[in-house]
Amino acid sequence: MRCEYCEKDAVYKCSVCDRLLCAEHVRLENVCHSHVEKAELVYTVRKITSEEERSIIRKLVKNSWGEEEQLTFDREFAVAELPGYVAKVDNSIIGFVSIAETGDAVTVVALGVLPQYQCSGVGSRLVEKVEGEAKRLRKGKVLVSTSNDDLPALAFYQSLGFQIYEVKPDVVAQKHGAILRGIGGLPVRDELRLQKALT
Repeated sequence: MRCEYCEKDAVYKCSVCDRLLCAEHVRLENVCHSHVEKAELVYTVRKITSEEERSIIRKLVKNSWGEEEQLTFDREFAVAELPGYVAKVDNSIIGFVSIAETGDAVTVVALGVLPQYQCSGVGSRLVEKVEGEAKRLRKGKVLVSTSNDDLPALAFYQSLGFQIYEVKPDVVAQKHGAILRGIGGLPVRDELRLQKALT
């Protein structure tokens, strides 16, 4: 996939018009919580139960990341085929989390919230559901990974009590066969692994 404005690899999608964008042509806006106008959001979170929900998740993943598979913790997962949770407003999916059991942990394979619903607590609520499932399964921790450029994801997970415990150099670059430019023009190379111990 190519950027709408040049021939570079597109790694982002405009949340308004869906144009594909490279790191050079994407614009990120930083504002504090008090400047984000959000009405109180009424939504539900429940387990993924239908093929229709999986089909929507498949489209969301493809549109957001350009592929339906996610490489995390040395395994490739088909995101929409995994168990997980969806957040819905009325009957529309606004966010999802896909999970996998791995040893003594539950791994967050993919978490996505539509841009217009971000900073509304949806992502935190989805992670809370994952933690509850991990406890129900008697797992000792929740794992998640992100790429080295994804500072918003890194901040989000750390704010929920996750800690970086391992860095896997060049894993993301090897998956894509090249070093892509990511958020803020940072080279996308490494997988950062985080964990949260459950008590």
